[in-house]
Amino acid sequence: MSRAAESHGAFVPFALPDIGEEEIEAVVATLRAGWITTGPKTREFEQAFGDYLGGGLECVAVNSATAGLHLALAAVDISPGDEVIVPTHTFTATAEVVGYLGAEPRLVDIDPKTYCLDPEAVAAAISSRTAAILPVHYGGLSADMNALMEIAGAHGLKLVEDAAHAFPTRYRGELVGTLESDGAVFSFYATKTIATGEGGMLVTRNPELARSARVMRLHGIDRDAFDRYSTKRPSWYYEVVTLGFKYNLTDVASAMGLEQLKKADAFHARREYLAERYIDSLRQLPLVMPPRPEGDSTHAWHLFVIQLGDDVPSTRDEVIRRLHDLGVGCSVHYIPLHRQPYWKERYSLSAEQFPNSERLFQRAISLPIYTRMTDEDQDRVIEALHTVVGDV
Repeated sequence: MSRAAESHGAFVPFALPDIGEEEIEAVVATLRAGWITTGPKTREFEQAFGDYLGGGLECVAVNSATAGLHLALAAVDISPGDEVIVPTHTFTATAEVVGYLGAEPRLVDIDPKTYCLDPEAVAAAISSRTAAILPVHYGGLSADMNALMEIAGAHGLKLVEDAAHAFPTRYRGELVGTLESDGAVFSFYATKTIATGEGGMLVTRNPELARSARVMRLHGIDRDAFDRYSTKRPSWYYEVVTLGFKYNLTDVASAMGLEQLKKADAFHARREYLAERYIDSLRQLPLVMPPRPEGDSTHAWHLFVIQLGDDVPSTRDEVIRRLHDLGVGCSVHYIPLHRQPYWKERYSLSAEQFPNSERLFQRAISLPIYTRMTDEDQDRVIEALHTVVGDV
């Protein structure tokens, strides 16, 4: 830590998980029960997550959102030669799962109003090889799902949502995960709005998609480990019915997830409070505030992404360095895929092809926003921003 940070108090990290005694006790109880891989707690977590979203859904717990996206695309028959439309402004996992299946991600630009996939860019990118659209609900704000669902329906395309940031986000009053897409995949990574350390959940209204994902998540075996080891019938026999993977979520993680889910509404309320407090306290600075939901939509506020205004003479990197020196941890979401060597070289991509994503990347700073953040912590972030950019 720098001397400047020391003089201002403890460092405010970019993110911290909010793990209480309830999660610790639940994990300990699971360990003592002796069932630590995929078992009764995972089934309970799947049921509880579906109940939270409103019922009528199939939920498949997996060990990461990346795994869930892979299973979802495999279950809707994405295959070699296909193209899947993906925003360039995302983490590499969104595109790499397409490559796992021998298909090609078709990167397109974002809508500057939402930072999510631009429906007009999607429509322009559709070709005879396009098989699916994979939108990302960036930062916790939903993409324009009505427009994307209309495009998918008109062209006979599958639609799978990368909802890693979007729990519990509402789009026009409906929770993400309950919309009329083929499926949505949530993340429970350590920094997400509820956390199990590593983990994710594939949610779908399609029982056949869910059945396929359940089989593929554990080596393509037609019976899961819980059935094989808990039944009173002879349990040695199983059949491998398809090519599968090792994507199951453990009961240890699910025990945490159940306790986190009980706190989801309180967590969300805290994030909304912090977001509004940022907006109110930073409105006089030469900064662009994050896109906000309209009407009866809501924002999960997994991320709080500001942009430097045109009047700020410092670069984004300089501002982040100065904030760090003042004891504030920040991040950038994301270095777009068109800038990443693998994707850039594979598809001969340039920044000029993605002006909206490029502009956001050049100016964006993700500020700390997490439920363990106190008002005093946030005051330090606000004070540091006023110090760094307030004298422009």
